[in-house]
Amino acid sequence: MAISGDAQLAALLERNNVDKDVSAVIDLVDGVLAAADGDTRADWIDLISTSPDDELKAALLALRDERKPLFKMAEDGFDPVERVASLRTYLAAKGVDGFIVPRADEHQGERVPLRAERLEWLTGFTGSAGAAVVLADKAAIFVDGRYTIQVRQEVSRDQFEYRHLVDEPVVGWLHDSLKSGQKLAYDPWVHTVQQANHLRAACEGIGAELIAIDTNPIDALWHGQPAMPLGPIRPHPMEYSGKSTAEKREQIAGLLSRISCDSAILSAPDSIAWLLNIRGADVSQTPLALGYAIIHSDASVELFMDERKLVSETVEWLSNEATLRAPGELGEALLAMGNQSVRLDEATAGDWLRMQLAKAGATVRVGRDPVAIPKACKNDVELEGSRKAHKRDGEKIIRYFKWLDENAADGSMDERVAADKLLSLRAEDPLFRDSSFETIPGSGPNGALCHYRNTPESNRNLTPGEIFLVDSGGQYIDGTTDITRTTVIGNPSQEHRDRFTRVLKGHIALARAVFPVGTTGQQLDTLARMPLWEAGLDFDHGTGHGVGSYLGVHEGPQRISKAPNKIALKPGMILSNEPGFYKEGEYGIRIENLIAVTEIDAPIGADRKMLGFETLTFSPIERKLIDPELMTTDELQWLNDYHAQVYGMYADDLDEDHLEWLQKATAPIKKKRI
Repeated sequence: MAISGDAQLAALLERNNVDKDVSAVIDLVDGVLAAADGDTRADWIDLISTSPDDELKAALLALRDERKPLFKMAEDGFDPVERVASLRTYLAAKGVDGFIVPRADEHQGERVPLRAERLEWLTGFTGSAGAAVVLADKAAIFVDGRYTIQVRQEVSRDQFEYRHLVDEPVVGWLHDSLKSGQKLAYDPWVHTVQQANHLRAACEGIGAELIAIDTNPIDALWHGQPAMPLGPIRPHPMEYSGKSTAEKREQIAGLLSRISCDSAILSAPDSIAWLLNIRGADVSQTPLALGYAIIHSDASVELFMDERKLVSETVEWLSNEATLRAPGELGEALLAMGNQSVRLDEATAGDWLRMQLAKAGATVRVGRDPVAIPKACKNDVELEGSRKAHKRDGEKIIRYFKWLDENAADGSMDERVAADKLLSLRAEDPLFRDSSFETIPGSGPNGALCHYRNTPESNRNLTPGEIFLVDSGGQYIDGTTDITRTTVIGNPSQEHRDRFTRVLKGHIALARAVFPVGTTGQQLDTLARMPLWEAGLDFDHGTGHGVGSYLGVHEGPQRISKAPNKIALKPGMILSNEPGFYKEGEYGIRIENLIAVTEIDAPIGADRKMLGFETLTFSPIERKLIDPELMTTDELQWLNDYHAQVYGMYADDLDEDHLEWLQKATAPIKKKRI
């Protein structure tokens, strides 16, 4: 701001009894802009004053808008050649021969703050998982099966080799590319202990050396890098959490005692959010407050988090639950744990934490976050909240697809318009806070990209005769939703109907599964793939991921996937059921509902306890794409029963026009008479 503006703001702050000077307010605004929707939301003003007068509020919003242009992910004239060259020059000056850039922050979150989008800054890749390695004479980018097409569209082939993250892993490329005596640098904050160990072993295997570097080179080179995010943190009350913070602290302390640990470092922000019943706004589409916590076996908690993010009611909420400490005190606290046995989370703890504890002489025990399973097993209040959120969300989906049927048939609607309409419908709900991820509106060939991201360059119209896949979800205070529906604009081909029906058969098989206690998601994954396998087809993603309670739409440790997973499914766990099929360059199909693991009555004569799934998502499945001749009688019965539930659930809530549409969309399907 100009000097006169500073003086005016200072006067307004003084008049409103705000104990912050202009410089502190500017720093806070920069942090807000770096947080989720910081350029549009206004609730952050509570961090400065809970009752600002209109003039101060206007001045603060004006200050935000004035500083907004300073925050850009890609600086004007993005040039990967220049950025890679700058990185190589920096590394050479530091005496190292290469550097690894994961798509990760200090907490290994799927949603990372703008500040941590280092892989995108360097390469242009916008996917949610990946890594790059830059050496003096070559470089490679690694992505998984979701992004093999996208990476070729976003990243320069001249600068980076394309590699499959699973089939052609980083360590294999390093084995072939590093030379004996060379030094490979890594940032120990953004690599887990296990990742660092694998990298170290790969380097040592060829006579190279892995070097922990104090300053991330991308941070040194990124001009205009956003600040650390400062999204407001608010309490998550008992009416939604179902369990007090004190109860949760005692529960986790008991788990620590059983595994003979004195303390655990909580490096996953969703674990902290669950334990302390708080929700933040540091990253997009997931209500997280970034920070660290230490929970001790006596149930006490130290919370390392920027106090500027805490609104006054949250300070009071936490006053008897945790000791608030500045983020910069974490290292000191770790060095004071020399005589302790300390649990680090294998999935999210950065190697820097291990290094500090090792300096202190602590016994480091890397394993599962003790909060992970309790958080995954939703209590009765959370499950009921999820049911209510899904019911309201399902009504929006019904209204959406009626609107789509009436407006997309002529081919004039594009993906962006279709996605925005769905967001606008959800936003009508007073408990809606955000999308749970960026809506995937895949028309025709774009639908073949499992995690397609709509951009002005990729945006295309919904064309008659083509498949349209829309994957979306909402963050409601009482629950998190995630639903995929696939429809067709106009009439489908027989191939469309065959592939869709096979996906549906797999979806039904998983929804109907009955399994003994102790079963893992890996053991159930085959059920959803078998109808596709019978035709020589498959899909290159997991069948189901865990889902949080007004937390991450992707939550571990449970999942349903081909990938090895020893986590047994337990009552209360919420997962997705989403088999699919993708034909590159033509279309994609996916049918996704959320399901909750539940205890069931075992059959007569059973000698063990059995589990099954409760379906939480209720919305019509596209009848035009179903070939009933491919389905068994039991499968058709499940589908017709499901559609009857959908109709019954909304019969009293919809107006006549929507109810008429829903009646047609859920009408029973029968096989043709022979």
